[in-house]
Amino acid sequence: MKLLNTFILKYRESERGAFLFILPYLIFFSAFVAYPLIFSFVLIFHRWNIVTPMEWIGIGNLARLIQDDLFFKAIGNTLLFLSIHIPLQILAALMFALLLYSKIKGRGFFRSVYFFPFVVSGVVVTIIWMQLYSYEDGVLNTIVMWLGFDRIPWLVDPSFAMPSIALMATWKNVGLYIILFLVGLQTIPSQLYEAANIDGASKFRQFRHITLPMLNPTIVIVFVLSTIGGFSLFIEPYVMTGGGPMNSTLSAMLYIYNQAFNFSHMGYAAALGFVFAIIILLVVLLQRKVIETEVYT
Repeated sequence: MKLLNTFILKYRESERGAFLFILPYLIFFSAFVAYPLIFSFVLIFHRWNIVTPMEWIGIGNLARLIQDDLFFKAIGNTLLFLSIHIPLQILAALMFALLLYSKIKGRGFFRSVYFFPFVVSGVVVTIIWMQLYSYEDGVLNTIVMWLGFDRIPWLVDPSFAMPSIALMATWKNVGLYIILFLVGLQTIPSQLYEAANIDGASKFRQFRHITLPMLNPTIVIVFVLSTIGGFSLFIEPYVMTGGGPMNSTLSAMLYIYNQAFNFSHMGYAAALGFVFAIIILLVVLLQRKVIETEVYT
């Protein structure tokens, strides 16, 4: 009996010790995740401009959202960005990963160079690309004119603005996905390529029937991460265009930010945020289902 009591006492002491170890995280989670999430959900059913007390309006914010053409315009802009950014991101990252995986001199240096833009501040990168995209004296238009063509209105024409932002975002983020593809390439058994060489398979057939199928899990990860990152598009349009011209680069995140901090419609911004989060969840789940179905069939 004494031995049992001793065991119970030590178990309780260890339980208290474990609780003390996780207490800092519980405090952080409660203050910066749980409370803001609950407060945002409460805001959905209120009108609040930070200064005056909250006013209960029920589903008024949701009813307004359904009739808000500008929000659906922002969703359409975000989807356009994703339709350009994701394929370009995957192709560029895979191409550079294959190049860096081969035995070339300075491989470590080039891997660092390609990853560097990812760790640089998004604002800094955006300002640099604004100079590159400048209509009058930008580097890109200087090259275009040197080739004998007219200047391209990269950021001042609604037809070019969002594709230009997608190109810049791809350049900034490609380093991360290069690393992911390099990890995937290193997990492919070399025996598969040796057997293919013995059978006389060309490099293209090896890539088609060995490399791509073995990289499918990595492609799924890159697809999902690129989608989530693309839905978070904010800094680029905020700094480069402010959502213009003619709202052609107004992303969903930028629209939510404007409603919250420019117009002080905190309740409506919370409703927009929750609906947007549901859209992201549905898109990611649909992507995973479609991609994994193609992978395993």
